[in-house]
Amino acid sequence: MFDLKQVTKIYPLDGTRRVTAVRELSLSLKRGEFVVITGRSGSGKTTLLNLIAGLTRPTAGRVELDGVDLWTLPDREQSALRNWKMGFVFQFPSLLPSLTTLENVLLPVIFRPAPDRNEVTDQAVKLLEMVGLADKLNALPRQLSAGQQQRVVIARSLINEPEILMADEPTSNLDNQTEREIIATFEKTHSLRGVTVVMVTHSRYPAIRKARALEMAEGRIVNDSRS
Repeated sequence: MFDLKQVTKIYPLDGTRRVTAVRELSLSLKRGEFVVITGRSGSGKTTLLNLIAGLTRPTAGRVELDGVDLWTLPDREQSALRNWKMGFVFQFPSLLPSLTTLENVLLPVIFRPAPDRNEVTDQAVKLLEMVGLADKLNALPRQLSAGQQQRVVIARSLINEPEILMADEPTSNLDNQTEREIIATFEKTHSLRGVTVVMVTHSRYPAIRKARALEMAEGRIVNDSRS
């Protein structure tokens, strides 16, 4: 599904200084995999996720999705591809405080051409049921716990029925019990919906069943295993 070919990403600092976040990295990810990227802070794991998602342009090398180099596409096509093929879950929930849980989940639908309102609302309700929030449809974000807010984001990321779910440290601000619950939600999503999951995590998490674990250090993958 994804092919990264000799990808390097260099960020300029100031003057002549620069930092190499990812170094000549080649990687293939198969459709339907659950991939967990681990490593110390500064190892390049978030940069790798952003490269895979087409959010960051590589300094060198190619990033291909289904055989198409993402950076040969016009901006409009890239944005449409991300909106339709990918869902994103980041470290902080970023829910709109004035909208209900259900309304927050429906936000990405506004970019669809003339969606069927009843159909997408039913879909949003089902997603919230899947993540265990059937009784919180009309709750505002401030009325939810941190773990519940993150579940809303997971539901929102799935409303356009993406093939790929990208998650950048989605549990780093949660307590251990809530972290386990969110990981279980990702596993359930992967199992029930068959999406490809690529997750960056601050902790070593081979506890995820059937996950492929990639460990990074100094911009390279130093271990690639399946647990």
